[in-house]
Amino acid sequence: MRRRSQSAAVSAAAALMTLGLGVPGASAAPVPRIDLRVLVVDNGDSSVDAITAQLRSTGIPYTRLDLNDPGRPAVTAAFLSDTVNGTPRAKYQGVVLPHEAPFGADSAERTALETYERTYGIPQVDAYTWAHPEVGLDYTSEGGWAGALDGREATVTPAGRAGWFGYLDGPLTFEDNAPAVQESHGYVARPREGFTSYVDIPVPGGTGRGSLVGEYAHDGRRELVVTFAYNQHQRQFQALARGIVEWLTQGVHLGRARHHLAVHVDDVLAPDARWDTERNCTPGDIDCAGGGEDTTAPIRMTAADAAYAAQWQRERGFTLDMVYNAGSGEEWKAEHGGTDPLTDRLLADRAQYRWINHTYTHPFLGCVQDTSTVPWSCAKNADGSTRWMSRAEIAAQIRDNHDWGLLKGLPLDRTELVTGEHSGLKTLPQQPQDNPGLAGALADTGVRWIASDNSREPQQRPVGSAVTVPRHPMNVYYNAGTEAEMTDEYNWIYTSKADGGSGVCENNPTSTCLDEPLDTTTGYDTHIAPQEARTALGHVLGNDPRPHYAHQSNLAEDRILYPVLDRVLADYRALFADNTPLENPRHSAIGTELKRRAAWQTALDQGGVTAYRIGNTVTVQAPSGTRIPLTAPEGTREQHLLGTTAFGTPYAGSRSAWTTPDALRSTVTLKVP
Repeated sequence: MRRRSQSAAVSAAAALMTLGLGVPGASAAPVPRIDLRVLVVDNGDSSVDAITAQLRSTGIPYTRLDLNDPGRPAVTAAFLSDTVNGTPRAKYQGVVLPHEAPFGADSAERTALETYERTYGIPQVDAYTWAHPEVGLDYTSEGGWAGALDGREATVTPAGRAGWFGYLDGPLTFEDNAPAVQESHGYVARPREGFTSYVDIPVPGGTGRGSLVGEYAHDGRRELVVTFAYNQHQRQFQALARGIVEWLTQGVHLGRARHHLAVHVDDVLAPDARWDTERNCTPGDIDCAGGGEDTTAPIRMTAADAAYAAQWQRERGFTLDMVYNAGSGEEWKAEHGGTDPLTDRLLADRAQYRWINHTYTHPFLGCVQDTSTVPWSCAKNADGSTRWMSRAEIAAQIRDNHDWGLLKGLPLDRTELVTGEHSGLKTLPQQPQDNPGLAGALADTGVRWIASDNSREPQQRPVGSAVTVPRHPMNVYYNAGTEAEMTDEYNWIYTSKADGGSGVCENNPTSTCLDEPLDTTTGYDTHIAPQEARTALGHVLGNDPRPHYAHQSNLAEDRILYPVLDRVLADYRALFADNTPLENPRHSAIGTELKRRAAWQTALDQGGVTAYRIGNTVTVQAPSGTRIPLTAPEGTREQHLLGTTAFGTPYAGSRSAWTTPDALRSTVTLKVP
């Protein structure tokens, strides 16, 4: 069990005294029931949005009170608490406010909320406020400072490490992605009596250190005071979000959050087409107007590249998913004298990787493509109907690739599949529906988890009896083997027509243009790789288990994928303690996690979950068959019909699990320390 601060213990004792519990001579009042739900008082600020996003991604139920809604319910004693079967009930285990006084200094709502927090020992997060005595801090004019925190380095204090932020190890550097833009403003101030700082920073231009995140214990209540602005995508918030939520719930809550990173390397054994820096397209592929013969050498890993991949994995302690096309490899072998050192090297190291079926020869599994124009279109039958690849052809592509892998001793999971270009699934705008034969072919071959493109379909969906697993495309292009090629294509996409680019960025509302083209000799290392690493790490810290994907071409020639992955791994491991490892799940495990999360969110949205704590007993009931995500402190035990067992598995100083009631039981019961 993680140690709470002395101020937290004092406040908890005060709450028990208020209820007449544990006080000599007091009448025996019932121990209150605390529902495992959070109240979010929302004024539209990005800081409240960020904490709300963390609650939702973790799986913690919350009630949102919109301060901008004139028809919202008033915060009264009845809104906050009631009695169930003679037991006093607190409806919320924690409260998130935009700042310490959103209802007004002397309002009835503020009085009701403070009385509630004092009575039941409910913690309150002030999502973003300024430094002043009402939140336990000196004014910044009294030895503190206010201004832009961009690029500054904060530290978790000893009190923070001993408590809810103990999963953080290294210094926390505030993002500074655009030097001309202020990204995070903050107030750095000295704590007063009753304030315990958890995250602080040296006072700029002054002496000593000032708080940015800390706990203020006063008047029988506890507030977590955050004095810097943030949004849900900024790394500094993503790093601290877990601790904020754990403090808010005192480490006992529905939901679980872990950090995942899986990287799929598509097209293994196959060659990839190469970007033409003169024509600004990929000859031999479908993006060159008028087609044209591909006279450039394709990009394909060598045996040396494969040996490097295995060595890189061993040194980094990270496993890649090799998404392979055996038939394409066999074709290459036949065209090159009947030998293929790359395949030989990969097979020699087969046990060091995970392997995923990518179909035998990587055909497009959707409609038959008419590539006579750019963009391509679906070919038509004589009656005007769409021509589709058949169910039998799709099944053969899946089966032949799997059988080759079994013959070569690859450690495969038949249920996993990545189709070439995610084909077979709908592809807008040309193919607005799945290939009608796809679902049947998946059933024929035992596929349960089929990859989809997260940029097009971010949510899971069924495809017959299979389910999609959305993958994040990495901005490391399949048709680039060198940094110069990658940068040239990047410039074509992200520079204006006036600067020699395609101008796509000018007309796309989700994109922005580069101020000027990147230098093709330095642009990859100085701009592209750091930016892609930042994006990938943001997914990791955002509790997003979806895999990322690149291509075998990115492990060849200049090996341009490694600088991105090295930065992600190094930044993560520098920031987090050993008790918060980066989990590296396989395709099917990610699909299972996403499916469970969706089912859990549905159960919450439909009001089918009841969860509460009475003393040290946590009780949860959910719809039959629903996996329940739970997080609790070390030392927690799960109650069974006969005895107890240790609950969950450790992560970030807590224990968590997806669990279900035992046979003959309708609830999950935990005994927390």
